[in-house]
Amino acid sequence: MILGLRRGTVDVEPHRKEWESTAKETIEQLNMLLKDIAVDIQHIGSTAIHNIYAKPIIDIVVGVPELENILSMNNCLEKNGFIFRGQDIPNQYLYICGENDFRTHHIHAVKYDSEAWNNYINLRDYLNCHDADAQAYSKLKQSLAKIYYNDRETYTAKKSVFINEILIKAKEWNKLISIDNSPNSLDINE
Repeated sequence: MILGLRRGTVDVEPHRKEWESTAKETIEQLNMLLKDIAVDIQHIGSTAIHNIYAKPIIDIVVGVPELENILSMNNCLEKNGFIFRGQDIPNQYLYICGENDFRTHHIHAVKYDSEAWNNYINLRDYLNCHDADAQAYSKLKQSLAKIYYNDRETYTAKKSVFINEILIKAKEWNKLISIDNSPNSLDINE
């Protein structure tokens, strides 16, 4: 399996089962390194959404109790291949894996249960349960990748309206499933 892309480029390919095992291995490694620093670590992004096209870069989110907590682990993470890239998005830190200008993983550190954490998880879960929206997202990604193959910034910006629409749906869907799964919900078949 070929994993990764040159920085700033875009290419999408059909979902690969290997992405899940690679993400699982990365999560296990991060759990060993971060121990009590991380509350939860999840595979996110398009490689975590079944049956859609994705950039062959594994996205992982690390939820921490306080965002600054992870900074004390920068040396340890870097020694193990997770290179600190700073705060490219407010209220989160980015770590990357890869060599030179080639990226295989993006590790997003955010405050656990923050809006950023919930958006990552809700988007992934919603699209894995709503195939029509997932396929619409996949088609959008494919068409944008053909046009902006050498401009990841514009590619990402052009997806934002669609992603924001899906996040609204995902939040509402998550509220409904939370109510359905609450211990106080009544089963009329009982």
